[in-house]
Amino acid sequence: MRVSKSHSAAVSRRAALAGLAASAFAAPAFAQGADSPAHGVRSIEIAASPIDTFSRLSRDTTFGRLTFRGGLVLTSADRDFGGLSGIAIEPNGRSFVAISDEGSWLTADLILTGSKPKAIANARLGPILASNGKPVLRKRDKDCEAVAILDGDLTRGTLLMAFERTHRIERFPVVDRIVQAPVGALRMPLEARQMNANKGLEAMTVMAGGPYKGAVIAYSERFPDADGNHTGWLWVDGEPSRLGLRNIGGFDLTDVASLPDGALIMLERRFRWTEGVRMQLRLIPSAEIAPGRVAEGQILLTADLTSEIDNMEGLAVHRDAAGATVLTLISDDNFNPVLQRTILLQFSFA
Repeated sequence: MRVSKSHSAAVSRRAALAGLAASAFAAPAFAQGADSPAHGVRSIEIAASPIDTFSRLSRDTTFGRLTFRGGLVLTSADRDFGGLSGIAIEPNGRSFVAISDEGSWLTADLILTGSKPKAIANARLGPILASNGKPVLRKRDKDCEAVAILDGDLTRGTLLMAFERTHRIERFPVVDRIVQAPVGALRMPLEARQMNANKGLEAMTVMAGGPYKGAVIAYSERFPDADGNHTGWLWVDGEPSRLGLRNIGGFDLTDVASLPDGALIMLERRFRWTEGVRMQLRLIPSAEIAPGRVAEGQILLTADLTSEIDNMEGLAVHRDAAGATVLTLISDDNFNPVLQRTILLQFSFA
């Protein structure tokens, strides 16, 4: 597809601010699969059952600054559907991309009835590719945990994907809702090598406003500092700078999304055998976000299994046609449909 000079320049400016390398991430070498229709892009059917109330104990729809709009339980017969660990929504809120920690991407339309999610349509699923255009095979290389739209949309744009185990953030063109091979990567901080293989880069987004607009920010799932606070990095002018987030309640970080004013909303998860899974949403004002600073923010919502949650791992933000800020959350079922669910939830945030 022909890309205009103005579009290319816009991508280049944002890439420069974030510190994206000009060449693909080169080390270590990845194991790739052979070209095969079994590993190719395909259309899939996704069934959606409605979630009408968030609380299992009441029909309340308002939870502090959040109003529940609706949700869906998603299922598919496709063997690669599941494990969804990150989501990004187009600015118009009509289409989304989600990624799996088993090395797949999913693009689809979200159908609404009024403001309520109703169905999933036009779904495509395909493998995450290495720089040579072949699917990445090894778990340590394909464990993708977060996705963000850097530029454009899913018809013609650029995605960032964050991976743990082989810790990296790579840049992927997307054309006609098909994710292409990676073409660049961020410079990783040296201390990232110290992250636990399965507790690495889990939350990542592009700052939508504020003093760091256009910069990339990412957090480890669990990489505590000496005081037990969460660790993240902000990429400005090509260099990652460390920052922190106060640990409140022993939750792990699973995703982050940026508001237009430069504030962040953090999605957090905690699992204990004695209590099951819990979810937390936290608002971090833009004034608290700066290299070297440990932010604290404000808890917006804490939920347990008395609410319609599962292993919530993905978070995205967009504004609807009426101007309302909408949060979209998605869960990772760990490919265990007997005990877990893939659910999509939407809230309005005021």
